[in-house]
Amino acid sequence: MHPTRRQVLGTLAAASAATLVDPGKVLARLAADVPCTATGPAGELLGTLPLFRYRPQDQAFGVKYGGPGLDARMVTDLSLLEPGKLITPNELAYIRTEIPAAAAAHTGPWTIETSGLLAKDGTIVLDAIAKQSKNMGPQLFECSGNGNPSNFGLMSVAEWEGIPLTGIVDGLKPTKDATAVLVSGFDHIGQVSQRSIVGASWVFPLASLDKLGAYLAVRMNGEPLPADHGRPVRLVVPGWYGCTWIKWVNEIRLVGSDEPATTQMVEFANRTHQIEPHKFARDYTPGDIQTAATPVRVEKRRTAGGIEYRIVGILWGGTKVVDRLAVRITPGALKPQAFDIKSGEFTPFTVCPTPKTHATWNLWEYRWKPTAPGTYDIALKVADASVPQRRLQSGYYMRQVTVDEI
Repeated sequence: MHPTRRQVLGTLAAASAATLVDPGKVLARLAADVPCTATGPAGELLGTLPLFRYRPQDQAFGVKYGGPGLDARMVTDLSLLEPGKLITPNELAYIRTEIPAAAAAHTGPWTIETSGLLAKDGTIVLDAIAKQSKNMGPQLFECSGNGNPSNFGLMSVAEWEGIPLTGIVDGLKPTKDATAVLVSGFDHIGQVSQRSIVGASWVFPLASLDKLGAYLAVRMNGEPLPADHGRPVRLVVPGWYGCTWIKWVNEIRLVGSDEPATTQMVEFANRTHQIEPHKFARDYTPGDIQTAATPVRVEKRRTAGGIEYRIVGILWGGTKVVDRLAVRITPGALKPQAFDIKSGEFTPFTVCPTPKTHATWNLWEYRWKPTAPGTYDIALKVADASVPQRRLQSGYYMRQVTVDEI
């Protein structure tokens, strides 16, 4: 049952008081979006069912795993998302690479070296530009290798404060030959990793820098950046994958059209959907997150009409707000098979409350009454086929659930 406006406002207020992070403006937006068309009573919650794909890949939430340095990972539990709990507390935000020793051991003022095709090489003292920091609002960040269908937990949302990169670059007075800016950060020099390559830097074209909206973040959810999230300064690139969000920034360099691709750009070429690992940075397309959606929780409920399942999910990414999805629920295969977005019937449905932003994730729900017990595939797509959605079209975020009672 969709609650009344007063009930939801009360729930949101209570939830924000209980969480470690005040959702702030997000809470206000959700409160304004509460009214929705009722779809009938939700019924008694009997439990939730685990989501997976072909086999469970269990990972503990909120604790680091995988090893030290480049191999450190921590996943966020998306199944707990509710209205009023859409901001990830700092200590639960996903981690991909923990703080390097050089950054952890740094003492004294933090400085960023500036060089390349500019008026004069120099140094930026972080404390000096931090005075220009402003609230940049909530942003979703997702690892481009967010590939465990048991959780898809390498994804979080936080409120950020920072300094626009365009203003910093303009102040450096690029020469006429400068076509891009390279942002670098400390990394785990000397570590041998089976999963990552040493080097943390990305090149961004100057021509699109203003539209990109990137900034140097110094605060996360109202607090100084945590160590593993780039303390004291990281790059935030709204709408792009986390591999471009350089942490522990220590260098900004203006470069020309012949600048080679960085090791980081080459390593993540496939995961940022490049045609190939290009030799030159100029040939890389944006590492943007196209519109995507996935279930995060399946609730088993008892209603007046019998057992019903409420699928709760999230919608994120893209360049514009999307308010309609389509779902296909079919008997699942026991072994991986080729995914075909064109086969089978998709049922369109409205995302409610209507999203107001694509910068974060938005919740959706779908009521479902299976006709037989078994394992089912849950695939989604954006109802509007003109919306870029490459990972949805490939079945990347498809998940499965096993139902034992109907």
